[in-house]
Amino acid sequence: MSGTLCIDGIAVPFSDGQTIIEAARTAGVYIPYLCHRPGYAPYGSCKLCTVKVNGRTNTACTLPAADGQTVISNSPDLQHDRQRITQMLFVEGNHFCPSCEKSGNCQLQAVAYHQNMLDNHYPHFYAQRELDASHPDILIDHDRCIFCNLCVRASKEKDGKEVFGIAGRGIHKRLVINSPSGKLKDSEISVDDEAAHVCPTGAILIKRSAYLAPIGERIYDGRPISEVACEKAVIKAGEASGYPSCDPTKLAESAQQNGGPDSHYAATMPPAPDIKHGR
Repeated sequence: MSGTLCIDGIAVPFSDGQTIIEAARTAGVYIPYLCHRPGYAPYGSCKLCTVKVNGRTNTACTLPAADGQTVISNSPDLQHDRQRITQMLFVEGNHFCPSCEKSGNCQLQAVAYHQNMLDNHYPHFYAQRELDASHPDILIDHDRCIFCNLCVRASKEKDGKEVFGIAGRGIHKRLVINSPSGKLKDSEISVDDEAAHVCPTGAILIKRSAYLAPIGERIYDGRPISEVACEKAVIKAGEASGYPSCDPTKLAESAQQNGGPDSHYAATMPPAPDIKHGR
């Protein structure tokens, strides 16, 4: 089965089994995310990919694409919510980009640039979580963990080892290691495991590799995340996509359901542009 859905006025084709976010990514339409990863089962924990589908709120990484869907992603309200979510992630841990060895390769940092995040907005928690450097090849800085569960899922689904888990709730939530001592050195993880490489922040790092790629030559230094994340050149609303145009009547109806021109944040939170990283 295949069909076409409409995202912010852009007609996007999809194939059987694709979610909205995968159909968008394949077509070159960027919807922000942190807990999603192509090839992994839908999870929907970070909520950054929340969109309006036919007037109802859904996460784009979990909702299957369907013919005739009208999706609003780039509205002022949704952009505002994504910025606030990103700000909360920054204050809940210790994410000091200028001193982080993953700067330029960090998905959280790149999403913050995309969301035009200029401050933390919320009071900083100044979390003090344990750093585990016990493994000869892998380091975990728990202060940088955003609980996306990617390492948990990778270890279980891809590596077949179940090295990681999440324990606790709320502010007491923490990443735990499946080993007798609770240390990474006593677990089954290997530097070649996928779980050691999926972290979207600087929480899980491979030792002795931090500055092999100098600042200025890292993943997001030359291109914004919207370009890196998509399989094709990024398509923006109003640009020709090579696909049939969306039904303008349905788009107008969906926009009205999503708040329309009188949206509460329309005057203060315009859709955030990508910030170019040439430096």
